[in-house]
Formats: sequence, C-alpha cells, structure tokens
Amino acid sequence: MRVVTSPEDFQEACVSAASEAERAFGDGAIYLEKYLSRPRHVEFQIVADLQGHVVHLFERECSIQRRHQKIIEETPSPIMTPELRERMGAAAVAVARASGYVNAGTVEFLVDQQGNFYFLEVNTRLQVEHPITEMITGLDIVRIQLEVAAGNPLPFCQEDVRSRGHAIECRIYAEDPEKGFYPSPGKIIYMQEPSGPGIRNDCGVYAGFQVPVEYDPILSKLIAYAEDRDQAIARMLQALEDYIILGVKTPVPFLIDVLKSEAFARGNTFTDFIDAHFSGWKPNRCDEDAACAAFIIDEMSGGSKAKAAIGRGSVDASPWQTLGPWGR
Repeated sequence: MRVVTSPEDFQEACVSAASEAERAFGDGAIYLEKYLSRPRHVEFQIVADLQGHVVHLFERECSIQRRHQKIIEETPSPIMTPELRERMGAAAVAVARASGYVNAGTVEFLVDQQGNFYFLEVNTRLQVEHPITEMITGLDIVRIQLEVAAGNPLPFCQEDVRSRGHAIECRIYAEDPEKGFYPSPGKIIYMQEPSGPGIRNDCGVYAGFQVPVEYDPILSKLIAYAEDRDQAIARMLQALEDYIILGVKTPVPFLIDVLKSEAFARGNTFTDFIDAHFSGWKPNRCDEDAACAAFIIDEMSGGSKAKAAIGRGSVDASPWQTLGPWGR
C-alpha cells in the first residue's frame, strides 16, 4: 500500500507498489481508492446458512493496529449508535446475500470522522477476534460453523440475537514492541496465565514451548468481559498484570500502557493510534529494577532454598508460608 498526497508522488508510488506486488504475488496489478485520514476499522461478524439465511452478530472495533494488523479489539464499538449499527449491519448482510456466501465470516469497513462508512473487505473465515463476539452474544460461533457445514439452518433470526455487556481482546504475541514489534522467537521458560471472573485466555503454548520463526508469532488471545466498558478495561488490566511469560518478549507492558491511556479511555481510537500516541514507546524500567531488587533480596536471604525445603517437607511450614499470596 502506498499513500499519495500530491500528484508529483503518484507515478513513483504506482511503480513501487506494482513492483512489490509482482515480487510477492506474481501479479503487479494495482488499484486506487480514496485515502481516509485517521479512520476507524469496524467489522461485522456474519453467519449464513445454505438455506439463504444471513444474520450479523454485531460489530467489533479493531482500530488499534500495528503493521496494519489488529492488536486490541472490543465490542461494542465506542462510536456505535443504534442507527449506524442498523445501517452497517444491513450492508454486511447485503454483501453476504449478494455473493451467496455460506459460513461464518467478517465484513470489514472503515468509518471516517464524519461517521461515513466504506466497504473494505470480507474475511471468509473465522477471525482471531471472534471470542469477544461470543462473549457478548452467548453464541458458539465455531459450533455454528459446523452446523452450517452439515447443512443445518441457523437456529435463530436477526431479532433473536442480543448484545449484553462489553468485551475486549488483547492479542499476546512473541514480539518486542520496543523494537517496532519485531518477532521474538525462542523458548518459553515460564508461563503463568491469568484467570478470574470474566477472563478467557485462548492459548496453545506452555512453559517449554519453542516459539518458531516460521509462523505468525501469536501466543494467545486474552479476553475480558464485564457489564460495561470501564469494568471490562479494569478486568483486562488486572489480567495483563497477572500474565507472566518469560523467555520471549511480549507486548503485555505495552498493552497495559495503551489501556491506561486517556485516549483509549475516551474511545478515541483510529488505525494509526499507535503511531500517534505510542511512537517510540519504552517500557517502565522502574518495574524491572524493582523485580531485580526483589530477586537479589530473595537470593541473599535464602528464600528460594527455604521454599524448596518446605516443598520437600524438611522444614515445618507455618500457615503464613503455605498460604502463598493470600498470606502476604
């Protein structure tokens, strides 16, 4: 993709984009479209059966991205009104019907600062961020896919689908946000997953897992659900603070800073949000210093050896020693 802001740059941008496309895909064809400044990326989950029924399962706000790929998603969208949702949902359903689409899928739009929306693309598959839709609707979209593939009709119509509460998803990648989100492959030496009310962690890795260089570096999808947006943000922040992955770099500290930002709290997000608010982001070194100091004190006081002895039963353990975090 190339953004052209003046006629003088047009030819060079076309040649560059066509050359890159030819090398990557064997097809140098390009097309032009209107450039939107600071748009939102809003998508609608759809499901369609073989009998011609198409239903949308509301929208997802996916504007916070790095390298044009989503990293935080939420539903409902902070900008959505009943009228806009009705128009965008109807457009998403119309796209599916016009193409004879059957399956779960996502119709993606860009929304400009005036509230106008523009068709972007259709993802003909289940999206990474589908869990937040499941959380607010109570529907199992994976099961619905299988039912549709078996030839069964959708067991509900548009009027039956209800949205309740607010859900946020953070993608946990093996990558270093301090270095432009560069992949961070390697071995996970320790991992502690968050849990608690409203927390869901779709994860396929574990301590000892080797994160490869050949594939997308996503490790898990962390989802927080609550009655409203403020509570969902608070739950997500607590879950991120409880998430420990050692051995590879992850964007967990970066995600915490984004969710704590005033712009995110206001719901004022757009596709270049990270570049605008977090360009050159660095982690808080004070936290690292405190962790190092705690480790040194623990080692000097023989804390690790004492804990190991307690684990072997060679030292009488007091209730304060066995209660763990609850005893502190």
